[in-house]
Amino acid sequence: MKPRAFSWTRLYALVKKEFIHILRDPRSLAMAFLMPLILLILFGYAITMDIKTLNLAVYDQDRSAASRHYVEGFPASSYFSVVAAAENYADVRALLDEGRAHLALVIPPHFARDLEQGRTTRVQVLADGSDANTATIALGYAEAITSRFSVAQQDSKIELAVDNRLRVWYNPELKSRWFIIPGLIAVIMTVITALLTSLTVSREWESGTMEQLIATPVQPIELFLGKMAPYFVIGVLDVLFSVAMGVWVFDVPLRGSFLFLLGVTAMFLVGGLSLGIMVSTIAKSQLVASQLAMVVTFLPAFLLSGFLYSIDNMPRFLQAVTHVVQARYFVEVLKNIFLKASPPAFVAGDLIFLALFAVVVFAVALGKFRKKLA
Repeated sequence: MKPRAFSWTRLYALVKKEFIHILRDPRSLAMAFLMPLILLILFGYAITMDIKTLNLAVYDQDRSAASRHYVEGFPASSYFSVVAAAENYADVRALLDEGRAHLALVIPPHFARDLEQGRTTRVQVLADGSDANTATIALGYAEAITSRFSVAQQDSKIELAVDNRLRVWYNPELKSRWFIIPGLIAVIMTVITALLTSLTVSREWESGTMEQLIATPVQPIELFLGKMAPYFVIGVLDVLFSVAMGVWVFDVPLRGSFLFLLGVTAMFLVGGLSLGIMVSTIAKSQLVASQLAMVVTFLPAFLLSGFLYSIDNMPRFLQAVTHVVQARYFVEVLKNIFLKASPPAFVAGDLIFLALFAVVVFAVALGKFRKKLA
């Protein structure tokens, strides 16, 4: 007959047994520690929105000192590298068609004369739009360089009506890696936590050891927590290691409270690990459990968390769906901790949703786990 009282002694024995099983299983160790490392390195270096060098083709029909001075402003900006000097429009088209140039400048024949006479001269800027993101960035750089050149041509005695002094807070150099890495940590941990618990529980069912555990005098809640606790510790270690990688390998600043980070991580892990156990109660094998865990974690976390794509730009029905994606709130909180050093009050809404997700999923997972053991 099952004991009715909760026992810390039995829970400790279950946790110890699970730790021993993990340490003796190379696959569990690899998934727990190597997989987050590999994913962070791969995605951390592969995903970037920074454009370092853009290939520029120039068709200078004026061939004057003024046109050369204008063109020199592009490679001087460090964003462009002049790769070819075109002789006609056919050359320009060929350079863009072959992908040898991202951008082409077409300078009109009377460029210098128009400048000297105070008339507006029109320079044609052609961009390869097959890569919309690169084309948009390249056109923005070209417009900024042209604006600086135009201002320099004005009479030095004329003062500008508005003198913009631009300053970017939290990410002065606009490094995409600074906002990608915190979000990437959240996405990776969302996947890892669900995979770890879903596979370990489904493995117990496949091997028949779960029936042996059921026959012992343990409560379902003790078995549930005994499965979760070791992976909670591993999850905390994974997050700490990922944060250390982000700071020391990817040079992302950690400006916020470390204790706040640990508290949010604990809240997140409860929800993620519970989701994995809930998946294991549905799946009948490790293969199905791993596939189901990937579907319910990776795709929503990657696409609907705001990690790469702004939630505000999504259709309204997708914006509504993001409210049940746990990673959305963890991504937002991590970005605020890393870059803004935000106190808990500034991200209270995200913390409430994280806590609500953890409580609801924990309760549902425990209920389904009890039902399956019955």
